[in-house]
Amino acid sequence: MSSERDHGPPQPRSPEDLRAERRRQATEAAEYHHAAARRAKEAEARTTAPVVAAFAEDLRAAGVPSTPLKARPYSGRGTLRTDVEGWYVRRDRSIGVGTDGLWYVLVVPPSLRGRLLGIHLEPSSAPLTVGAGGRDGDSVDLGTLLDLRRAAGADFPA
Repeated sequence: MSSERDHGPPQPRSPEDLRAERRRQATEAAEYHHAAARRAKEAEARTTAPVVAAFAEDLRAAGVPSTPLKARPYSGRGTLRTDVEGWYVRRDRSIGVGTDGLWYVLVVPPSLRGRLLGIHLEPSSAPLTVGAGGRDGDSVDLGTLLDLRRAAGADFPA
């Protein structure tokens, strides 16, 4: 008889309990997908970092002069001095590789202080496909982009 009391028919759940369970499941799913995306981005960074570092070494070895990189605010108007020296990778000067062999995105939030004093750039992880999700024709494989830039040598717009 005691087993009937312990394992009786399931009790109906309240709407609040059902909503709480759905919220918990949604939170778990979001956390799972966020962690999976983070792991994929970290794996991509482990793949691209040596490629970018080799690119910088190749340009140094070829004697391609580096230049102080400038950033642009999101509006596209004006430039901001940065603390990074290196080479522009795209003709629109939105991406550069520093002499340190790191990848820099050169489009930044607008800043009056940055306009006057310059800004500090943090390196970011290079993507396998540069410009993915942009306009048609804007995306290109990282290796192809760096090969094209390497081939341009000192003739690339500085």
